[in-house]
Amino acid sequence: MQSDPFRIRDHVADFDKIVQDIVHRSEAVRATIPMTADVAYGPDQTETIDLFFPSGKRSGLPVHMFIHGGYWRMFSKRDYSYVATTITQAGAIAVIVDYALMPKVRMATIVDQVRRAKQWVLDNIHDWGGDPANLTVSGHSAGAHLSTFLFNSEHTPSNVRAALLLGGLYDLKPLQNSFLGAEIGITDEEVAMFTPLAHRHDPQTRGTVLVGANETPPFHQQADRFKEHLLQQGSPATSLVLTNRNHMDSVRDLGVPESQAGDCLTKLIANDSR
Repeated sequence: MQSDPFRIRDHVADFDKIVQDIVHRSEAVRATIPMTADVAYGPDQTETIDLFFPSGKRSGLPVHMFIHGGYWRMFSKRDYSYVATTITQAGAIAVIVDYALMPKVRMATIVDQVRRAKQWVLDNIHDWGGDPANLTVSGHSAGAHLSTFLFNSEHTPSNVRAALLLGGLYDLKPLQNSFLGAEIGITDEEVAMFTPLAHRHDPQTRGTVLVGANETPPFHQQADRFKEHLLQQGSPATSLVLTNRNHMDSVRDLGVPESQAGDCLTKLIANDSR
């Protein structure tokens, strides 16, 4: 029987080991990098962000939002605190976003949540030493999908300078026939409303589309299609295939500044397009 190309566990032999590693790294980061936890961006208990700060004076700092993946149904911001290592070393405030999970809520709720998290940043981050005019975003897998709704046509101009999208999902239709059909049951309406390839995006947002070389074919195909989609809309989009990386070790690398993915994140924050 042919394996499901979207079931990551079937294609990453050390899936559990990597998850344990990133959780361990996240706990270490929470104990060592200055932070303020569980800042509310909305009334629901799931609507919180964690803020991590670089050393030194907090005034006019770049701001970077990270949205975690997990196919909209697992993980939390706490599991991904480790990404703040790269963000804060680049001199930016890290905003790690939490959101409600499917199937308890539907995708419309989650998209609304991450949009409101961004609006909270634009409205309030100045009080924490950040510059709302220097906002960048990133996301992995479902988080990359959600990140696209921070710079699409409903919010033009988006006030997002650049976005890094890693291992993203930009066409939801194939997921209906994957293992996720039984777990979260993506509806036809959700496919129509929340497929990024069906939306226009802010051409002023510079998109960087990343995918691991060892990802399964649909992730490569969707990355290629979304990059072309952005280019056709006038975005200065670029893409990169990460050498010898899969769906899980690529996102772990976001917290390692000297890695290929970590270097891309650092340059995005620094506004270095080389």
